[in-house]
Amino acid sequence: IMVLPREGLKDGQGNPLPYDEIAYFGEQDYYLPRDENGDYKQYETAGEDYADSLDVMRGLVPTHSVFNGAVGALTGENALKSEVGKTVLMIHNQANRDTRPHLIGGHGNFCLAIRASSAMRPKSGLGDVV
Repeated sequence: IMVLPREGLKDGQGNPLPYDEIAYFGEQDYYLPRDENGDYKQYETAGEDYADSLDVMRGLVPTHSVFNGAVGALTGENALKSEVGKTVLMIHNQANRDTRPHLIGGHGNFCLAIRASSAMRPKSGLGDVV
């Protein structure tokens, strides 16, 4: 979850950083089990793959990585477009590894880094809350 500040984004000097549009890039990894021949396994029921999927996930090497949930979700006819002179707030999300999309044919003026602090660490005693 990303919550933008109520007063809006600011640069290093406290000046507002206005934007005209928002583009979201959600990057997802999938871990699909394969059989002894290297083919993807098929299962009769949901949940039957649980143990096999966990084994693949433990390897931390995804079998598939996609943006916004599907192959081609941000290419061709689905490519993100804007107009010259518009300012676009680009939000990228990847939960499992450090990836850094970059612009082709444009430039970025600001990059807002999130730095961990002791105030951001999970509180103890919350069970499975991460």
